[in-house]
Amino acid sequence: MGVRFRVPLQKLHPLSRAIYHRYSGNNNPHRTPHRTAARYFTSMSRLPMRPLKPPPRSGGHRYQQQRNFWVASLAARLLRLRYILLGTAVGGGYTAKKTYEEWKEMLPDFSEYNWVIPDFVWELSEQIDLDKLAKALPEMEDMAKLLPDFEKIGENFTFLKSLLSSGVSLGSEVKGASGLHLLLETSGDPALKATDASAGAAHDAGDKQYKKGLLGELILIQQQIQQHEEEVQRAAAANSTRSPPQGPSPNPNPSTQTRKSSDKEKLDQLQEELLRTQLKYQRMLERLEKENKELRKVVLQKDDKGIHQRKVKKSLIDLYSEVLDILSDYDANYNTQDHLPRVVVVGDQSAGKTSVLEMIAQARIFPRGSGEMMTRSPVKVTLSEGPHHVAMFKDSGREFDLTKEEDLAALRHEIELRMRKSVKEGQTVSSETISLSVKGPGIQRMVLVDLPGVISTVTTGMASDTKETIFSMSKAYMQNPNAIILCIQDGSVDAERSIVTDLVSHMDPHGKRTIFVLTKVDLAEKNLASPSRIQQIVEGKLFPMKALGYFAVVTGKGSTGESIDAIKDYEEDFFQNSRLLRDGMLKAHQVTTKNLSLAVSDCFWKMVRESVEQQADVFKASRFNLETEWKNNYPRLRELDRNELFEKAKNEILDEVISLSQVTPQHWESILQKKLWERVSTHVIENIYLPAAQTIDSGTFNTTVDIKLKQWTDKQLPHKALEVAWETLQEEFARFMAEYKGKDQDDIFDKLKEAVKDEGIKRHKWNERALDSLRVIQHNALEDRSITDKPQWDAAIQFMEETLQSRLKDTESVIRDMVGPDWKTRWFNWTNRTPEQHVRNETKNELDRLLKLHDDHTAYLANDEVTTVRKNLEGRGVEVDPVLIKDTWHQLYRRHFLQKALSHCNLCKRGFYYYQRHFVDSELECNDVVLFWRIQRMLVITANTLRQQLTNTEVRRLEKNVKEVLDDFGEDMEKKTQLITGRRVQLAEDLKKVREIQEKLEAFIEALHKEK
Repeated sequence: MGVRFRVPLQKLHPLSRAIYHRYSGNNNPHRTPHRTAARYFTSMSRLPMRPLKPPPRSGGHRYQQQRNFWVASLAARLLRLRYILLGTAVGGGYTAKKTYEEWKEMLPDFSEYNWVIPDFVWELSEQIDLDKLAKALPEMEDMAKLLPDFEKIGENFTFLKSLLSSGVSLGSEVKGASGLHLLLETSGDPALKATDASAGAAHDAGDKQYKKGLLGELILIQQQIQQHEEEVQRAAAANSTRSPPQGPSPNPNPSTQTRKSSDKEKLDQLQEELLRTQLKYQRMLERLEKENKELRKVVLQKDDKGIHQRKVKKSLIDLYSEVLDILSDYDANYNTQDHLPRVVVVGDQSAGKTSVLEMIAQARIFPRGSGEMMTRSPVKVTLSEGPHHVAMFKDSGREFDLTKEEDLAALRHEIELRMRKSVKEGQTVSSETISLSVKGPGIQRMVLVDLPGVISTVTTGMASDTKETIFSMSKAYMQNPNAIILCIQDGSVDAERSIVTDLVSHMDPHGKRTIFVLTKVDLAEKNLASPSRIQQIVEGKLFPMKALGYFAVVTGKGSTGESIDAIKDYEEDFFQNSRLLRDGMLKAHQVTTKNLSLAVSDCFWKMVRESVEQQADVFKASRFNLETEWKNNYPRLRELDRNELFEKAKNEILDEVISLSQVTPQHWESILQKKLWERVSTHVIENIYLPAAQTIDSGTFNTTVDIKLKQWTDKQLPHKALEVAWETLQEEFARFMAEYKGKDQDDIFDKLKEAVKDEGIKRHKWNERALDSLRVIQHNALEDRSITDKPQWDAAIQFMEETLQSRLKDTESVIRDMVGPDWKTRWFNWTNRTPEQHVRNETKNELDRLLKLHDDHTAYLANDEVTTVRKNLEGRGVEVDPVLIKDTWHQLYRRHFLQKALSHCNLCKRGFYYYQRHFVDSELECNDVVLFWRIQRMLVITANTLRQQLTNTEVRRLEKNVKEVLDDFGEDMEKKTQLITGRRVQLAEDLKKVREIQEKLEAFIEALHKEK
């Protein structure tokens, strides 16, 4: 139970508070003293209470007495306080001990559960000295030394923050090395030049701010370089003015020669100092960029809290790349063309296009070959910044780690496979674009398209139109007015042998979107007798083509095993020691692929910002036109594209297949029985019944029937039954697909459904294991001759009658066709017999007289009978061939036999009684009825067996095959394009693509504005 105390006692022990209240007066008369708490904690509360002192009286004597004994009173109070403290300590200790004993008794005995802990734990605890282990651990100070230097990291972040938050961007601070600034300095386009006044004003305003630290040193060095360049130019100009006029000078002045030599030495000295300053400037710039690259990598690996801006930049190029991917697959209508910017890399074959692109991407990602064509299709490479150096295809989720050689080899192999797969049979190159994205720290964001190299001659193994195909493909990409053309020229060969420069100058005559790159400068410097030729190339004076800027790069020593870092080191070493820079033929900003990538990236984004909104408006107008056409032509239909229509048709087809399982067994069996009898009836009548009926007695009849039925069952009957079942399944499947058409049925699916039905039936194969079991069932059914009741007998007679009447009807029809129309038909229809029909008619009349004379005639005419008939006809002036006589006899005898069989069938309707007595003492024999009963029973049992196999196995297998066909068709876009066609489909496809492009462009423009 709780007790509330006054504020001054809050910090006392509960026992002390109880004792205090026990011996202190109650200031509040309405509150009872808290004796209960003291009594609960200690037995000291049982001591008798001391009586309260009376209140002090007034008077001096009493005051004097108290003053005299104040020492004794103080001592008594101190002794009382000692006893109080002693009692408190004793009571508290006793209470704590008692509480501990109570809690200890409440705890269970864990000694009984020691078996749960393995023995090796106890042995381990005995063998290991925990105190020594604790002493062996390092101190906290030593552990702190192992942690990274957070102060250094904080300083780096502070430095990076100052760079990002300052009014002048990093590119403008180090504009002497910025590729775009240097590119603009060399360009002749006034629209791309920075004004000197604004640059100077910004330079003066930021002088004090940026002269501190590394950036200040860079700016000072840049100023020194400019000063040295001006001094060199002044010295050169002075030297030229002081030079004597042309012509012989027989008496040169010695002082003039001395002055010339001193000026020349001063000029050389200034050039060397300028070169040293440029090299120092370049080294400091590389150091700054390296530190910046490491900081960006750290920032990109952090949480979302501090990298929102970087994430926008990262997703910006991805959004733009998605738009280009959609446009590459879009068949533009309504004159809507893809004019979005991208960097198009063109050049002669083996000029170094791929090597330049790999240097920009900082990885050897493309397959390489010695002199042969490796780039066989356009490769779109989306470069973006990221914490890890990886590559990924647009249609694949696999990431290739570009820092591992095995992943690089796998990526090159995959690119080569995709290129070869895209090339159609009989062709050398393909226009199908391979989309690849590369991310990594320090990579400039842009989209490049590497095209097959331009060739001058078609070699063996190439298609005859390869040269024209590459030309047309390159023109198609370069004719985009917003595409940046990166023209690659091989510096190791004669400039006059270049093909691509004429093509580029034709597509961009003013050079407003062309950047010229001279590769293999190391080989060019070694091979060319006049290095000034390289200077003419990079200054744009050798070629007729114009460009925004000119660059000279080195992409390695030519070995396929060189790494990107090794190539970079070789390139830097070459240009540092090259006389091209030392003699001023090349400027520092015109060399290295690093400066090239910076310049290309800046030009790319400048072009994007200038043109993307205009392209968005074009697609918005195209969308309006398409939506208007749809509303006018298909106002009540949803806009379903080809894939959505295929899914709808797929569901309908699967519903139709499932409907097969809902067919009743009676329907299956009736169809199967009917079709099977139609297939085998001719064989039964012609090859079994008629030959057996020609026998003398019933024993021979039954024997003949059994033999022929056995032969039929072993060879033909099971195969015929399976054929009938398979055809029945196909017909029912087709019937359901045809009858499914209703108010929701779309005629646009007819071609697809027909193709699915044909392909599904083609793939479906009947289970051949059912053939043997079916043969046994049919054999057993045909061996049974026991008709158990009268209804079965009547059913057999009815089946026999229907069969014979059908055959008789067919036979009479054949005879009518043979002899021609009778006299009634000729009279009413004004028709006559043909000469052949007249001969047939005369032969028929003669054979009918023969049958009337011999009612029990056999099935075949004897030779003398044929001669007699022929002579009788010749006597009447009718020439007839013996073959015609036999043929006519066959049909007449067949009709005669069927008529007799029908009359006999009528007699056997009352013969069931004689059948039960096995026709003993009876002239009536109905063995033919028993034969037809056996045939009928076999049909019923076979139909039942086939129906079970259909419903239990074949329908499900057909459904599975149809699903597989639909899945295959769904993955084959070309197949869907062939089967689902029409203006409605194409209009829906265009609408979907245009909307998607517009939405992506709007999202990209919004992100672009946010980045600004």
